[in-house]
Amino acid sequence: MKLKGKKALVTGAASGIGKAIAAAFVSEGADVAMLDLNLDKATQEAKAIAEKGPGKTFPIRCDVGYADQVAEAFRQADDVLGRLDILVNNAGLIRQASVLEMPEDDWDFILRNNLKSVFLCSKEGARRMVDQGDGGRIISISSIHAVLSEPSCGHYTAAKGGMEAFSRTLATELAPHKITVNFIRPGATYTELTVPMYTDAVVKSLFERVPLKQIAEASWIAAGAVFLASDEACYMTGQHLTIDGGYVMDGSLPGAKYWE
Repeated sequence: MKLKGKKALVTGAASGIGKAIAAAFVSEGADVAMLDLNLDKATQEAKAIAEKGPGKTFPIRCDVGYADQVAEAFRQADDVLGRLDILVNNAGLIRQASVLEMPEDDWDFILRNNLKSVFLCSKEGARRMVDQGDGGRIISISSIHAVLSEPSCGHYTAAKGGMEAFSRTLATELAPHKITVNFIRPGATYTELTVPMYTDAVVKSLFERVPLKQIAEASWIAAGAVFLASDEACYMTGQHLTIDGGYVMDGSLPGAKYWE
């Protein structure tokens, strides 16, 4: 019950890591507004999560890339939550194209959904936390590909890198209000979005690079979000929490050694 009595809002909460975070928060005692573009799925998942309690869930439809929809969704969250202690910027999408072939519309689409949304939601959430006067938590879901290249995903990597730079600045600005701002860098993780990408060949290559030789479950990432949202992380701000099985830190050469 690390989050007993807390009020949280999670974006992109109808599937994947967002759904896992919402479920973990509810199990720790928080009430959660679950924002998603797909209201039917959000409603279905919110009901399933709430049945396991003890926290409550509230599905809200929102395209987080548009300021008017974000403002309205936060107003709805105000009505059902009463206050806001924790914001999780999780909503994100992937499209693939090399930089040389990438349509400008794809660039704008990914930057709006994956980066502008973090600005819009953080602004709405932070205003509420500042007015409440007793601190808060803002957590964004980044990626190891904020620091590692990902061919054919230049817009995605740019958005994640921008999210991290923005989060550090926001952390500095909000520190006087005891509002912490941190972000999680997941590595390869099974979600509805990524499962089609993890072919046998991709999994084999990943296991050559990831020292723990596993692809994460979404619940493992959610555990990190619970920590950052809890009082245990009260002295941590502007930082990243990498949950990647050792992918980024490993400098070994798969199948080769410098010395025998």
